Amino acid sequence: MHNTGHIAMRALDVDAVPALDIGDGCTRRDLPAGPGLRAWVVDMAPGAQWPALEHHETGESYYVISGEVIEGDARHGAGTYVYFAPDSRHRPHTRTGVRLIGFNLGDTAFLAAGGSPESIVHCYHPTQG
Repeated sequence: MHNTGHIAMRALDVDAVPALDIGDGCTRRDLPAGPGLRAWVVDMAPGAQWPALEHHETGESYYVISGEVIEGDARHGAGTYVYFAPDSRHRPHTRTGVRLIGFNLGDTAFLAAGGSPESIVHCYHPTQG
């Protein structure tokens, strides 16, 4: 941890963060983030599909760093930002392989920001941490 004046900063090599095996060809690296925020990097090998349909009570956003991710019929290449609304579901896959960085809010932060309690009706899938 570096302290620069009043700002505490932490910089790390993402590849040094332990990768959690989520499913065949899919890993997730959980990153440190501020209170109420979840951040992670996902790597999917060519031909991989996320192992389960993901339900995101508080929504989810990700940015494609490299490769291509496919959501339904839509293909999202490097440089694309993808947003899923609260109470949405998706199951990404890739033909080429992909690395992306994702974010979402925990339940408490979501509600504090004005999110709807009706969106939070399911438990997180075990692969979401």
